[in-house]
Amino acid sequence: MASWSKIARRVRVPLGFAFAILYFWLARPTAQSILLGAALVIPGLLIRAVASGQLQKNEQLATAGPYAYTRNPLYLGSLILSIGFALAARSWWIVGGIIVLFFAIYLPVIRAEEEFLRKRFPQFEDYARRVPRLFPRVNASGNSGGAFSWDLYWKHREYNATLGAAAMLLAVVAKMLLWH
Repeated sequence: MASWSKIARRVRVPLGFAFAILYFWLARPTAQSILLGAALVIPGLLIRAVASGQLQKNEQLATAGPYAYTRNPLYLGSLILSIGFALAARSWWIVGGIIVLFFAIYLPVIRAEEEFLRKRFPQFEDYARRVPRLFPRVNASGNSGGAFSWDLYWKHREYNATLGAAAMLLAVVAKMLLWH
């Protein structure tokens, strides 16, 4: 039987789409909640973009730029995005769903990815001792000025996060205008 982290990795994207439908149904947005949520969605997208533009998956251990502050800036960006969308929706059901998804899906995936990195990169153990898993330390001890690459950003298709977030924000605005 496959481990839960392998199952979580396979179902996280389809589950995300299903959650987006549930999100739209449960959302009770106002102009103020959308603006407040967008104030977190945008930094979440920026964190993801910068992290993606510095990540050479399976080739090199990323330790510079946002990776100097947190080992998982892509997941941190996603978490910030999620909080922003929860604020925009004004629904405790959505907050609960995000918490469940984070602990049931994303945390096991993060652990499995870190186990892979431990095996692939001998220097990961030292990096993991210096840099927190998710929530960044302000006093980073690594190279905080890594080089961003648009080629990596496009290669990882990070623009999909921006397009998806923009589409959902527009859908929530439309729901607010049409159903309230």
